[in-house]
Parts: sequence; C-alpha cells; structure tokens
Amino acid sequence: MSRRVLVVDGVRTPFVKAGADLSSVAAWQLGSAAAREVTVRAGLSPEQIDEVIFGCVAHPSDSANIARVVALRSGVPESTPALTVSRNCASGLEAVTLAAEKIAAGTADIVLCGGLESMSQIPLHYPQSFSRKLSGVMRARSLGEKLVALSALRFRDFKPVIALEQGLTDPTCGEIMGLTGERLAREFGISRADQDAYALESHRKAVAAASRIAEEIAPLGVPPQMHDRLEADIGPRADQSIAALQKLRPYFDRRLGTVTVGNSCQITDGAVALILASEKGAELLGSEPLGEILGHAYRGCDPRRMGLGPVHASAPALAAAGVAFEDLARIELNEAFAAQVLACCAAFEDAEFARSVGFPDAVRVNRKLLNVNGGAIALGHPVGATGARLVLTLLHELRRSGEELGLATLCIGGGQGGAVVVKGKVAA
Repeated sequence: MSRRVLVVDGVRTPFVKAGADLSSVAAWQLGSAAAREVTVRAGLSPEQIDEVIFGCVAHPSDSANIARVVALRSGVPESTPALTVSRNCASGLEAVTLAAEKIAAGTADIVLCGGLESMSQIPLHYPQSFSRKLSGVMRARSLGEKLVALSALRFRDFKPVIALEQGLTDPTCGEIMGLTGERLAREFGISRADQDAYALESHRKAVAAASRIAEEIAPLGVPPQMHDRLEADIGPRADQSIAALQKLRPYFDRRLGTVTVGNSCQITDGAVALILASEKGAELLGSEPLGEILGHAYRGCDPRRMGLGPVHASAPALAAAGVAFEDLARIELNEAFAAQVLACCAAFEDAEFARSVGFPDAVRVNRKLLNVNGGAIALGHPVGATGARLVLTLLHELRRSGEELGLATLCIGGGQGGAVVVKGKVAA
C-alpha cells in the first residue's frame, strides 16, 4: 500500500546559540513549545494524532524517550504512542521520513513529528575511574572504610569528559567532524577565502530573509521571567564581514587548517514540529497543506568524508520521487561547514563521482537556488532538529516563490547522508 503524504503545517522555535538565552530550557520544553504551536496552527485536536515521533541526538537522562515527554506535555492523550529516533545529525529528518512511511503504509493518518535539541544542556561526564571509586565510597559501611575509599581518588579522576566534543568525534575513524571538513577542503582544493566568502553569504542571506523566515517561527518565552520573548533566530549577524572572518584562527587543525568557527555551523538550541497526514487526514483537518513528500533516501559513506553524504543520498531520493535533479527549483543543503557544502557542489559536478553515487552524469548545482535564506552557518545547527527544519524551510520557500519541487539534504556524522524530495503547494 502506498498513499500520498502531505505536510499539513509546521513551526519551529527560534534557534539560539548554545549557552545563551535558552540554556536553561530543557529539550522537552523546546519540543513541546513547537508541538503545541503547530497543533494550534493546523487546527488540530491532540486526540486526532495517531502517533508522535521526534528526533534527538543527545538524549537527556531524565527523559529517555523524549518524544513521549513532548507528547504528554503537549496534551496528546496517554493512549497515543510516541517514539524517539536518532540518526545523528539527521534525527529530525528521520522522524519526518519515518512518519511519512507510516502514513504511506496506511498505519497512520495524522502524525506529529519533528526534532529537538538543547546543546546547552549536553553534560560533562566524569571518567569511569571516578565512578568506580565513588561507588566504593558508597558501598563502604564504616567511616574508616569510607576514608580509605576516598583516599584512592586522584586529581585525574575529576577531569571532566566534554560530552559534546566526544559526540562530535567519530569512534570509527577517530576524527572530530571539523577535521573531516578539513579533509574535504584539501581534497577538493577549497581555500580559506572560498570558505569565508561562503560563510559571509550565509549571514547576508539570513539577515535579508529574516521577515520571510519569521512565518516558520513561534515566539518563545525566556525563563525565568517568561514575559521576555524570543521572536527570531539569534545567530545571523548583520555586521558580519570578510575582515572579521579572516581574523579567526583555524579551530580543528590549528597549524595548517582552514576551517574556523566562523565558517562552521553554530552550536545551537532549538526544536521543530510538523504535522504529516494522509489525504484522508488532511481532509479531516480542512486546512491547505504546505506540500507533499515525494521520496526520500539514506546512504552510507566514508566516515572520514561524511560531509559528502548529501551527494550519496540525493540520487536515490530523486529516483524514489521520480524527479530529475534539473527539475529542482530549490535546494536546502545543511551547512555543517562551508568547506563541506562547497565540496558537495564540486562532487555533484564531477562526472565520475556523480556516476559512482547513482546519477547518470554530472549535475550542476545552481548556487542561486541553494540555501536561498541562509543556512546553519548563520542560523545554527541544533543537531536533532535541523533535518526537520530543512523540510519546513524548503516548503515555505517553495510556496513563497511559486515553485514546485525541492530537495532537502544533509550530511550525517559517522558517514551517512539523508535526502528528501518535496513538492510545494504553489501559492494562489
């Protein structure tokens, strides 16, 4: 069985740099804020939802199945199942495509899905040696035994492990993601000047698009007062300049590198929620859908070149949708690093590489159609949410532009790529 999958509506919180205004807001709070808002915008009663699916990367220990927490905190009935999914940077996209598969298969008519991440609240860990020795202290019965157990602790036992840094490092190749960006810059001959120019363009596009992007954002109260409200992304910089970008030192390869914090995505907090429905479900809601999901695909690639994942996944996604690359009117390709986006463009346009991943020949990326409202370098990359944000942004942009077909794609840490092809609802 295969049924059409419609995106009824969607919304997201403002994206805010980690450690800033949303640092005290839990991930489930971000997710439930987006979830509540999208149900209101879609004219949806929580009782009409068949399932809730959210993506998250850094699962908080106090909400292991965070989608369930979001569901219950958003007024979804206890009888409605909820599922948390994780595919690293594509977790939000995985939630969307899994929801689409359920609707296409006829097992659901209305699904609340999306992604969320509080990168501010990714914790510090202590070494296993600290855990073992502290356990010994707790098992000790007498004061003397406790003192003996405590005396085994050393300063090195208190050295924290930065979970964010650990999570951004691939355990199979041993490289942090920024170094994979450095590899692509070298292999494709992408200069520091190219990367900084691309980063500046991302900020300029995002600043220029702020009023357009506002329609996909739900204002969010800022604790502790809550009367202060965030209504826009905190990331795009109107005063960004090449001069400022050039002053930044390489961050990952400090001696010979070209990747800096300025030409990399921002570490960010945020959440996205979408309502997907079958034709029957959309008719029940009576609202005009944003668009339709036509096909999707995920593919693996070399973890050391994980940034090329979009090229690997796009060909099978387009084939599943029955769409040619040349027919795409807009492309949202996540900006993990400027070097990574530029390497993907070069790989698409290399005939041998393009054929190796399933294209009949080289395909040309029209930069005027790529990330027209800026990307993660300016907006930020809350890793569990970004995949869903790409779909939401793409559908809004297709509607505004009056265009029809678009591709949302991103690289995935660990060596994968994900891609979704959508058909937008052309504005009247």
